[in-house]
Amino acid sequence: MDEIPRHIAIIMDGNGRWAKQRNLPRIAGHRSGAKALENVIEICAREKIKALTLFTFSMENWKRPKKEVDALMALFEKSLNDNIPKLKKNGIRFNCIGRIDELPRSLSDKIRVAMKETSETSGMILTLALNYGSRQEIVDAVKSYCSDNEKTFENGTSLSENDFEKYLYTKDLPELDLIIRTSGEMRLSNFLLWQAAYAEIYVTEVLWPDFNEEEFNMAIEEFNKRDRRFGG
Repeated sequence: MDEIPRHIAIIMDGNGRWAKQRNLPRIAGHRSGAKALENVIEICAREKIKALTLFTFSMENWKRPKKEVDALMALFEKSLNDNIPKLKKNGIRFNCIGRIDELPRSLSDKIRVAMKETSETSGMILTLALNYGSRQEIVDAVKSYCSDNEKTFENGTSLSENDFEKYLYTKDLPELDLIIRTSGEMRLSNFLLWQAAYAEIYVTEVLWPDFNEEEFNMAIEEFNKRDRRFGG
């Protein structure tokens, strides 16, 4: 019997290249990517995936032109406004990881509202990684652990993997099973480095705006061909 991954993470890459191929502005690629995202969320909810985590905006993405970044922030906020009722209706819990306080105030406020309004739902956990970097997540986890365990922490000897994981942004999510990356790039790009230790990685040449249900099913089929030994 085919296994359904409990937790899927996606590096949604290729919006800019998709737009360039069509002689469109980059923001047109991001808008088409947002439509692809809505479709994938619906697919994952229907297939009873427990958690879907999406690499939406990295800490490195601030280096992009200001006009593009501003347009992305506006797109994120509009998407939240448009989709919160749909998430609630479909029982999807909204979550966000990253340094949210460093985002524009209107967006960070909207994120907190969305998380609060969907907190009682029991369906799939939809997590956006916004202003996120995995190395920064690990640094933040170390700082939080040391702060909470200042009196008992001695040279790190009392720290276990399970203890440490409780301080990661993803502490309330299931173990990561599958990472999908679009656009053919063979790297994790500072995304879920700790969590990816035993996850399967699937890379497709398809650019994110063209990622559809057929492509999703191909990723799941490939996942089910893998012999997962978890280092054993």
